[in-house]
Amino acid sequence: MNPLYRDMPTTIFEAMSMRARETGAINLGQGFPDGPINAAVIAAACDAMHQRSNQYPPMIGLPELRDAVAGWYARHQALDLAADEVVVTSGATEAIAAALLALIVPGDEVLLFQPLYDAYLPLVQRAGGIARIVDLDRTSWRIDPAGLTAAIGPRTRLIVFNDPMNPLGTCAHPDDQALLAQACVEHDLIAICDEVWEALVYDGAEHRSLMQQPGMRERTVKIGSAGKIFGLTGWKLGWMCATPPIARVLAKAHQFLTFTSPPHLQWAVAEGLNSQDAWIATARAEHQASRDFFCAGLHAIGLATIPSAATYFVTVDLAASQVPMDDVAFCEAIIGSAGVAAIPISAFYAENAPSHLVRFCFAKHRATLQAALDGLARALPGLR
Repeated sequence: MNPLYRDMPTTIFEAMSMRARETGAINLGQGFPDGPINAAVIAAACDAMHQRSNQYPPMIGLPELRDAVAGWYARHQALDLAADEVVVTSGATEAIAAALLALIVPGDEVLLFQPLYDAYLPLVQRAGGIARIVDLDRTSWRIDPAGLTAAIGPRTRLIVFNDPMNPLGTCAHPDDQALLAQACVEHDLIAICDEVWEALVYDGAEHRSLMQQPGMRERTVKIGSAGKIFGLTGWKLGWMCATPPIARVLAKAHQFLTFTSPPHLQWAVAEGLNSQDAWIATARAEHQASRDFFCAGLHAIGLATIPSAATYFVTVDLAASQVPMDDVAFCEAIIGSAGVAAIPISAFYAENAPSHLVRFCFAKHRATLQAALDGLARALPGLR
C-alpha cells in the first residue's frame, strides 16, 4: 500500500459524524441541513428519472444545466459566463480535486489560507504540488499583506481561496479580494475559488466573487454547489467555471475522476436555478433565523461566539467563554456529557493550530437546536 494513502487521516467530518451515530449524540458537526426542503427540485429529479434518459450524459454536463448556471450567475453576480465555461462535477470536492489535478505540475507551489477546508492540503499533495500555508489573522480573520507577499515565490502557480469560508462562516473583506487579485495579476497566478456558500450570505449582504475583481476573469476557477444552494448535500452535484482555455483543461481532469454526474439530478438543478430564486431567498432567511436562535441560546448559557456572516456554521470561542479546555477535549467531552457532536477548528489547520475554537452547525430544526442547547447547559458546569 502506498504510504501516502495509508497515513492519510479520516476526514474530521466523517470522524465526528461516526461518533454521533455510535453514541446517539445530536450531530452539529457535519454541515447538512434538516431543511428547508425544495419539493419542486426533488419532484423534477423524480420526473426526469422516469421521463428522460438515465444513460450517460455529456462528460462536461447537460447543456441545460450549464446554461442555467451561467444564467444564475448573470442574475446574481453580474458575471458574463457562457455555457462552454461551465463544467459540471460530482460535487464541489470533485471540482476542487479536478482543478488541482488539471493545473498543478509536480513541484508547483500552491498558496492555501488557514483555517482551510480539510480536503485542500491532501489534494494538493497528491497532485504533486507543494503547499505554502498563509495564516489568516486570528482576530479579524483577514489576510495579512506581508504574509501573503512572503509566501509567493518563483514557483508559485495557484491560490486556493474559500469565500464564504468554511469553517468560520466569515466573508472576505473587499480589500482582501483586491489584494489577492493584485497578487494574482502581478505574479501570473490562477485562483481556484471555492464559493460553495455563495447563496448563504446573511444580514442583507451579497456575495461577490473574486472573479469579479479587475484582471481575474481570465485567471479564476469558480466552484459552486447545487447541494448548498438547494440544501441537498447528498446529491453531490457541483460545477467549475473558467474561461474556455482553462475549462477545457479542467474537463480533461474531470473525465478521469467521475467522468459525469447523474442526469436526472442535472435536469432538476437546471430547473431549480431557472425558477427557484424566491425559494433560495426564503431558505437563506430561514437559515439566518436559525443562526440567530442558536447564537442567542449559546450566549444565554455563557458561550461566546465569533460572528457568523454566512454558511451553516457558528464558532464558539472557548477561551472567551471561560472554558479551560482545548477544542479537541471539549468536543470529546460534550459527546458524552451533553449528547452533542461538534468540530474542533484545529482540524482545519495544517500547522500552528489554535486550540480554543469549536464549530457548530445551526442548519437544524429548532427543536434539535434547543435540545443541543439544553444538553450543553447541563454539561457546562462540569466542564468549567
